[in-house]
Amino acid sequence: MRATDISDRSVDDMAIWGEPMLKYISQLARSMAVLGGLVLCALVVLTFVSVSGRALNTLGHAGSLGALGEGLIGAGVGPITGDFELLEAGVAFAIFAFLPLTQLYSAHATVDIFTSALSRRANKALMAFWEVVLSAVIVLVALRLYAGMLDKMQYNETTFLLQFPIWWAYAASFAASLAACVVALYCAAARVAELVTGRAYLPHSEGASH
Repeated sequence: MRATDISDRSVDDMAIWGEPMLKYISQLARSMAVLGGLVLCALVVLTFVSVSGRALNTLGHAGSLGALGEGLIGAGVGPITGDFELLEAGVAFAIFAFLPLTQLYSAHATVDIFTSALSRRANKALMAFWEVVLSAVIVLVALRLYAGMLDKMQYNETTFLLQFPIWWAYAASFAASLAACVVALYCAAARVAELVTGRAYLPHSEGASH
């Protein structure tokens, strides 16, 4: 079958055409992105409730709400304890959860001031090179996350307010980084294969070019 341009095919078409594993890689990346989105939505609700509680608590103590304010204070209305700790852990996980899909679709911002003047072959070589480099960086970050998790477990460090083990947050981010590693390594191998064979094994880029 003649290789067609990568932008002319969907992920499923390419999976059937040349790389069955792409289907599973795509499912992994999308599942992690959905999970990261759910976590972010939960963090938005958490922030809204905490900020609203803090504002109502402040108004209650200032006497602006009268008897209603006293009732709110008596009911314990206020900011959520440890909201910043939860935000810190949740956002870290979400970042790593979105990374696989970003990697798969080459959605990182790029600057093509010089590369636009290069040949198609040279651009493919550059893409393959930087894909390999970025994959190595992602693997390195995952390894450091694992080392950090072991360190936090060894010393049994906990957060200041909620007192939950810090290694829980490291473990969540490390799990998401493992998915990022799988996708990144596949993308690196696919880019090299594209350079060698001239065929397309990845979805078209959806990155922001500048």
